[in-house]
Amino acid sequence: MNDVLPVALAALWGALTGALLPRAAYRFTTPQGTPWRTACEADHVLPGWLGTTPCPRCPRERAAALPLWTATICALLALATGPRPELAAWLTLTPVATLLTTVDLRVHRLPDPLTLPLTPAVLLLLALAAQLPDHTGTYRTALYGALALAAAYLALHLLNPSGMGFGDVKLAPALGAALGWYGWPTLLLGTFATFASGAVYGLILVISGRANRKSAIPFGPFLLTGTLLGVLAGAYTS
Repeated sequence: MNDVLPVALAALWGALTGALLPRAAYRFTTPQGTPWRTACEADHVLPGWLGTTPCPRCPRERAAALPLWTATICALLALATGPRPELAAWLTLTPVATLLTTVDLRVHRLPDPLTLPLTPAVLLLLALAAQLPDHTGTYRTALYGALALAAAYLALHLLNPSGMGFGDVKLAPALGAALGWYGWPTLLLGTFATFASGAVYGLILVISGRANRKSAIPFGPFLLTGTLLGVLAGAYTS
């Protein structure tokens, strides 16, 4: 019972926060270089950023996938991390990661209002966790991880801008901090999982004829997936 309750509470948190993401996902889903949506297709002004539907005045079905995914990820993080202080950081960041993944899959865009505050938020949350008893990570390697991953992705962007977008570079330090919290092996594992999952997805698209080797694919979801896998492994083994 003691082990089940934190997982159940984490899943409930994920379901509740995920249920509020459809409006933000709709407002952020615009092509590069265009402003965020302020009205729906029927020209209704959208009230705020959080809501269970894109527009409360339009008869649309609720997006069940977002709360389901967010709840599942939160439950997995709680199961791997247990009742340790850093779990609060992971649960806080999961809805943002789900939103980023959704938007990038739809329009190949990682919004600055989400990516730019993410690094200071991760570092602040982990700094707080480091002050509490029973934490299992190291804040110094979280800082180094943020710097290392930011530098690595910036170098990749400068070498091949069409293959590595600058939005991915902005996202990298936050994910490097999360992976670095559990040490360098976790950072390397998460980075490997990122590129491996992206390569497998690209290969599937090529084999199925839905893309060729020059087709652009959103890399943000794989950055976030690799980070999730790394954090799960790091939390479980620490």
